[in-house]
Amino acid sequence: MTPFKTAAAHVAPVFLDAPKTVAKACSLIEEAARNGAALIAFPETYIPAFPLWSAVAAPIHNHEWFKRLAASALRCPGPELERIAGAARRHGVIVSLGFNEGTADSVGCLWNSNVLIGEDGAILNHHRKLVPTFWEKLTWANGDGAGLRVCETPLGRIGMLICGENTNPLARFALMAQGEQVHVSTYPPVWPTRDPKGGGNYDLASAIRIRAGAHSFEAKAFNIVASGFMDAAMREELATLGKDAMRV
Repeated sequence: MTPFKTAAAHVAPVFLDAPKTVAKACSLIEEAARNGAALIAFPETYIPAFPLWSAVAAPIHNHEWFKRLAASALRCPGPELERIAGAARRHGVIVSLGFNEGTADSVGCLWNSNVLIGEDGAILNHHRKLVPTFWEKLTWANGDGAGLRVCETPLGRIGMLICGENTNPLARFALMAQGEQVHVSTYPPVWPTRDPKGGGNYDLASAIRIRAGAHSFEAKAFNIVASGFMDAAMREELATLGKDAMRV
């Protein structure tokens, strides 16, 4: 491997707006490339948003949120991914992108997905999160092991896992066994585990640092951690769920 610069994009989407978030992603790809990055990693389900409402409000109150998410979900392949692949090709960078994936076979089946796009714009790997975690099951279907692949690139052999998959020993071993050299770990902006009035959430940031370091040490690989960001616009929209939801 030769040294290279990477950009971990700790960024917010344009909340639940796929076209604008795609445009923002293309702009960030250009910015990262202009600053010398050869690889840019976007957060978990960056397009069009992470479904945080499932953590803070009962399912009976979330129908409209799910409809908005499903309406903005991407297809793979599809025009939105083609646009991002075009940006990767123009700027000669590798892109790891998290997105909500839909399908023409169903109006309501979604996956928590990620693609690795090569510097030539080709989709090198398409991964669906194996098992959605906890309240994520209210949004996403189970994935499969087809995406547990390490891709040979000019930067080295790149693999990735989504959020809690980074605590799955067998998923991690599947990548290590393929000689992974660069690992991408993606996470959401926040991930509540309980109502704080009943006890504090554990320190997720520290847990991520520990698990990222452990995988790097065990795999002898570099680990890029890309977490999302909750901006004011996202917070204001979620505030419509009420004070109890915002307390969480």
